Amino acid sequence: MGLFDKVVSMVGETLSGGTENKGLMEHVLNLVNHPEVGGLSGLIEKFNSNGLGDIVASWVGKGVNQPVSGDQMASTLGMDKISEIASSLGISQTQAADGLASVLPQLIDKLTPEGSVPENNVLQQGLSLLAKHFLKG
Repeated sequence: MGLFDKVVSMVGETLSGGTENKGLMEHVLNLVNHPEVGGLSGLIEKFNSNGLGDIVASWVGKGVNQPVSGDQMASTLGMDKISEIASSLGISQTQAADGLASVLPQLIDKLTPEGSVPENNVLQQGLSLLAKHFLKG
């Protein structure tokens, strides 16, 4: 199974959880693909800068993924981003942060099967296809 197939499978499994999961996955894909964040590399750098380099390295690497807490997620992404996601989904900030803490490590893991971040252009094309396929209204 190729990289794209693995990510499609993971997104499909997450979205099968209902509307809230679909909305959460949409936000996660936007985080990973957003130029303002710097794409996947920029997002990884945010975790490194926040003292969570070992954790995010486990998601990128080939070993077992270390967990991240909702509080760590909120600290890394900022409460403004967590509040925006929570408001958009009609859930609490805690639920949004915990949801991101559950989904984002899996997505980063699937996007980096070789233990390194793929070239940005290839990654953006794949994520754009995912967003169009799974998140269309």
